[in-house]
Amino acid sequence: MEQKHYNVLISGGGTGGHIFPALSIANALKRRDKLTNILFVGAEGRMEMERVPAAGYEIVGLPVSGFNRKNMLSNVKVLIKLMKSMMKAKRVLKDFEPDIAVGVGGYASGPMLKEAQKCGVPTLLQEQNSYAGVTNKLLAKKADAICVAYSGMERFFPADKIILTGNPVRADLLNVTATKEEARKSLGVPVDRKLVLVVGG
Repeated sequence: MEQKHYNVLISGGGTGGHIFPALSIANALKRRDKLTNILFVGAEGRMEMERVPAAGYEIVGLPVSGFNRKNMLSNVKVLIKLMKSMMKAKRVLKDFEPDIAVGVGGYASGPMLKEAQKCGVPTLLQEQNSYAGVTNKLLAKKADAICVAYSGMERFFPADKIILTGNPVRADLLNVTATKEEARKSLGVPVDRKLVLVVGG
């Protein structure tokens, strides 16, 4: 029996916190089956429109943007963009015919995953944070599975859909072969000095 090669749609972005886990998911799928077809869907003008092609994947941009909570009148344009994004998302689904749609949070995953759910495409959400994002919370009810990085996410999502997976990590971070001494030398930090790493985003 011939092996099926899946069409996987991955949607979301806006920040590295969404994009890099999405790329890690794509890379892991490709390692399992190099013939897996992967299509990213992001928001026009956002970080993913550069980062995803640089990683070797195709991406489609939606004209979606976030709501302005301070100036409600400006949201008329936002609603128009949202409607256009929903229509474009329908075309993406028709053309790509995904077997599954993965949402990683951010503007674009809202209209894309919503349309996928309407069309009966299985959807999986990936939530990187201990406090769930707005988009994932809105999509959770009709999602088939929700992968989380932290315990206690039942306060945001249906408990029966939650899978505690941790966050997707790039393989190159797991395969570091440099020793502490080599790393200090590369950074120009003497062995007798304390070294503090600060990570944020």
